[in-house]
Amino acid sequence: MSNISAPEQNASPDPSGSGDALLDISDLTVHFRPGGRRIDALRNVSLTLGRGEFVSLVGPSGCGKSTLLRVVAGLHNDYSGTVTIDETIREQSLGFVFQRDALLPWKTVIDNVATGLQIRGVGKAERRDRAREMMDRVGLAGFENAYPNQLSGGMRQRASVARTLVYRPSLILMDEPFGALDAQTKGQVQELFLSIWDEMRPSVIFVTHDLAESIYLAERVIVMSGRPGTIKTELDVDLPEPRTSPFEIWKDDKYLSLHGQVWDALKSEIEES
Repeated sequence: MSNISAPEQNASPDPSGSGDALLDISDLTVHFRPGGRRIDALRNVSLTLGRGEFVSLVGPSGCGKSTLLRVVAGLHNDYSGTVTIDETIREQSLGFVFQRDALLPWKTVIDNVATGLQIRGVGKAERRDRAREMMDRVGLAGFENAYPNQLSGGMRQRASVARTLVYRPSLILMDEPFGALDAQTKGQVQELFLSIWDEMRPSVIFVTHDLAESIYLAERVIVMSGRPGTIKTELDVDLPEPRTSPFEIWKDDKYLSLHGQVWDALKSEIEES
């Protein structure tokens, strides 16, 4: 049963202490019954996300990270617990970036980027202008009239990110969006996305298996246990701002310490899964 609701007066404050929470999850439990057999995906997960906060989720495969995103997005409504979400998110202000770009092959890149604006009723001239501007921001200028099959994997993922950012969502859910990219391309896209996020400041929940990525991008890393997924620990990421290139940040002592802490929390879960 779906329990998504508008915020209550006594909703939990965000981790920054400002009391301005965008999302509050309390005692979220999800199970599935494939073939009549019960499988617990998430158990008693509680999480608060502040406005403009960037949180990454790491955990062993199958621990329910993607399921959590789907619940928040309203794509899975059979659960117990509560998901309290700010009313602005109900106004089509939520973005979801998947591991696969899911670009429409029959549309040009600019029309793919403008899809969200079209759904929101933005006129053709305006949406193409805004899509063109965002394409320029993500390094795709000159490819407006290309089709997805004419782009490299990294370019397709840039287009997918641009399609989400162009309508300036308040909350972005990202499910291993850069996982299929080679290391060099991944680092470039990470740095690009972080710079745009720093300007726009949407709230982000970012699922990844890459510990370096989870630390480089986020302000807070949440480590989940093996299935059924629970929150095992949370670590604040206190790295210098603005952050250096992902190819350089490993030299920072704070980064190295955080990487060790995340791995220490995760390794026993991987060994047991």
